[in-house]
This record gives sequence, structure tokens and C-alpha cells, in this order.
Amino acid sequence: MNNTAYIALGSNIGDRESYLRQAVVLLHQHEAVTVTKVSSIYETDPVGYEAQDEFLNMAAEIKTSLTPFELLDLTQSIESELGRKRDIRWGPRTADLDILLYNRENIETEQLIVPHPRMYERLFVLAPLKEICPQVENNKISAETNQEGVRVWKQKSGVDEFVHSES
Repeated sequence: MNNTAYIALGSNIGDRESYLRQAVVLLHQHEAVTVTKVSSIYETDPVGYEAQDEFLNMAAEIKTSLTPFELLDLTQSIESELGRKRDIRWGPRTADLDILLYNRENIETEQLIVPHPRMYERLFVLAPLKEICPQVENNKISAETNQEGVRVWKQKSGVDEFVHSES
């Protein structure tokens, strides 16, 4: 497992924390993925489509032997397994998993763009990512980055709490 990737996770429907935990477990249970770090969980105001409940967001570092496209397939299958519906752009969701970084690669295809194209505009992505990946470039954080509506909801715990929990 010689690749390092960072995944943003979010949920704003139902038991939001449970969906995040299940997503981390499903990532970790895949034979080609090991979750090595998780951030604190942040509660964040919705961005884009604002007529919806607040989100819980976090980030995870993984080690994987999957290619970026195989990882994309895995994240989308986890979203589906957790009941994700894609009815409204930036709308409510049980689980949202986005590949933020994959090694130091730059990928731009119709299916996948890495680094994530809106990562530096969104504090709800950057705050958890900076916890587990301090080398994220601060100088790329734009003046337009929304600095409001992001607060720690549950302090960081170890990966073990996620991957060995009963929830």
C-alpha cells in the first residue's frame, strides 16, 4: 500500500456521526485500504444549497494500493451503500466522500480532479484536513475561503475508535 490519499467525509441526514463512522469502517475494511489518521468532527453550515441541515465533516488519511480511479469507485460505492441520493447539487446527503489528495499527483479527467478543485475555497474541508495533513499549503487558501460556520463538534480521537467501534 504505497499510495497516500486524503478523503473528505460529510453527512447531514439522519444520524450524521453514524454515517461518518460507517464510511470510515467501510474504507478500512477494504483489502487495499488502511485508514491511518482521522480528524476531529466539525459541524458546518451548508454551502451552495443552504436550505438544508448542518453537516458533520471530517477528513481521513489512508494508505492504499488502489489507483485514483479505483479509489473513486470505492468512495462512490460506499456513498451508495450508505444511501446517498444525488437529487440536488450540493444538497442533503447521508454520506459524501471526496478524494482531496492522492500522493502529490495532479489528475484532471471528466471523472476525477485531484487535488479537489474546490478544496481551498472551503474551510469545512481545510480545517479537518490541516489536522491530519499539516503540510497542506496555507498560501493556496484564497481570500474567498468561507471562514464562518465551521466549529469542532467532537475532538479528534484515534483511528481505532472508528475502525473497532460497534456503530
